[in-house]
Amino acid sequence: MTQPRREVLEKLTPVLTKRWLSPDAWKIDVYERLDGYAALKKALDVHPDDLIQLVKDSGLRGRGGAGFPTGLKWSFIPQGDGKPHYLVVNADEGEPGTCKDLPLMTYDPHALVEGIIIASYAIRASRAFIYIRGEAVHAARRLRAAVKQAYAKGYLGTNILGSGFDLDLVVHSGAGAYICGEETALLDSLEGFRGQPRLRPPFPAIAGLYASPTVVNNVGTIASVPYIVLGGADWWKSMGTEKSTGPMIYSLSGRVVNPGQYECGLGITLRELIELAGGMKPGHELKFWTPGGSSTPLLTAEHIDTPMDFEGVAAQGSLLGTTAMQIFSDKDCPVYATWRWLEFYHHESCGKCTPCREGNYWMVRTYRRILSGEGTHADLDTLQDTADNIFGRSFCGLGDGAATPVMSTLKFFRQDYLDYIEGRTAPRLSAKALVGAH
Repeated sequence: MTQPRREVLEKLTPVLTKRWLSPDAWKIDVYERLDGYAALKKALDVHPDDLIQLVKDSGLRGRGGAGFPTGLKWSFIPQGDGKPHYLVVNADEGEPGTCKDLPLMTYDPHALVEGIIIASYAIRASRAFIYIRGEAVHAARRLRAAVKQAYAKGYLGTNILGSGFDLDLVVHSGAGAYICGEETALLDSLEGFRGQPRLRPPFPAIAGLYASPTVVNNVGTIASVPYIVLGGADWWKSMGTEKSTGPMIYSLSGRVVNPGQYECGLGITLRELIELAGGMKPGHELKFWTPGGSSTPLLTAEHIDTPMDFEGVAAQGSLLGTTAMQIFSDKDCPVYATWRWLEFYHHESCGKCTPCREGNYWMVRTYRRILSGEGTHADLDTLQDTADNIFGRSFCGLGDGAATPVMSTLKFFRQDYLDYIEGRTAPRLSAKALVGAH
């Protein structure tokens, strides 16, 4: 294990993670001692429009993958329309490799609750929801306990802190469907329907939950709001880059010595993040990696100095996504890794649109043939053609997420595919995997 250089250690910026190691920080009395709910008291003395402008000025962008400007999204909510407004927090963290929202909700749930109250006040919502993944039982318990404590202290309910603002907050556990991470499928599920994406327009800001104006934000996005209220827009912009402001929680997993969450200013490079994680495991050299989870195009060792911000990753033809950085070495097979991801996407496809439903079905079977030693050169053309017909043609982003690892591994690691097809690499799957694959 190599010790990180001092200049690299100084790039750690614990903001959202600063309370994670504090004993019992999930309890409201400890949270209050650590500046908890101070931002709420400050926010309630400000006009809601000024709060939206503050978030705009900070440059905060969505932490769920798309990176859309948060303040701009809030400003889309029509005011004075006579309809109820809703805030929905997308806590359905299900992207393979992603692990930033779950620890935040587990170790510092009140940061999310406080952010929700402030955001709801800004968009004039009187009801908010946290839609959490069904398997996240422990985090859901912590959230429900935090909500109960907030009600008891007068931070939730009617006339919050004497401000005249009312807010009710509901924690809703989903049923474990990856598709419900897509915001409109989440809204359908929250309404009691099968989780499937909606046709847009209309967008949620006009007709979202119960056909009313709705803001859907990621956990990390909303949890950032109290810090911006307390520290100000200029302080937030002092971290990160000009267009990608603030800190980000990077999740490193795979072939590093110390996998985990590392919060740094946006723009840090993968080389520096691997150094923070103790370096690559002994005997392993970086071969490929995901910058933002398995649904983002893979990058290679040549991209190790890419700035990990929205613009830097996009310049390399990929996406920052959920900053779920799965690190693979020269001991790992990109063809096998892509097959494992595809099995996931095939299983999680909601089946609403033909490209995703049928395309993933056939790509999975093609990969099984290749990995079983029965592949042909024509299979590579089939994979490329199928991925091209899924990408940009499916109803939501799940289809794109399934196609991108296929296209990027064919681009960077075509020889690995040929090694299976031409017999230089031993089959990874048995003949049983071929059942139904022809």
